[in-house]
Amino acid sequence: MLLTEKLKEYELVLVSQSPRRRELLKGLEIDFISTSVDIQETYPETLSGAQIPMYIAEAKAIAYESTLSNSTIAITADTVVLLGDDILEKPQNTENAKDMLRRLSGNTHKVITGVCIFNKNKKRSFHAISDVTFATLTDEEIDHYVEVYSPFDKAGSYGVQEWIGYIGIDKIVGSYYNVMGLPIHRLYKELNAFLG
Repeated sequence: MLLTEKLKEYELVLVSQSPRRRELLKGLEIDFISTSVDIQETYPETLSGAQIPMYIAEAKAIAYESTLSNSTIAITADTVVLLGDDILEKPQNTENAKDMLRRLSGNTHKVITGVCIFNKNKKRSFHAISDVTFATLTDEEIDHYVEVYSPFDKAGSYGVQEWIGYIGIDKIVGSYYNVMGLPIHRLYKELNAFLG
């Protein structure tokens, strides 16, 4: 049975403000509604790597679970960019965005997305990791991207599906869609497993 059939008796909710996540979930041909929760995306300093987006995705789930009905299945997610041991979050301003892109230029970093699927009775969490290698970017290219595309809602200051991805990304090992913000192939498998 296709996932679309399995989900017919449920209301699927994507708890995310991200237009990229909505676009990717729409590609699975399943009906869903989207909403968001307002939480501080902070985490304990003792966490590292995949633990961070998993913690935030689960914090979003906790913030939303009181609104669940018996027929609701919800999805939360969080994506981080990891360069060495440093987490590159959403940039605070133009200079911060340009600085992040200068650091990513010519280097390989990890994009890690934590995802939580849950209803009133159970919760299933997982993460996906993609390695992204940037070619060396010029200051002119970085300035153009930040000024034209304003990537202030994106971890690491870039969107793989935008101009900077076309001209700057040399190689991706792992899911391209994970770099966009949702490992959609894995989510499809995990939703099927969640529904049994």
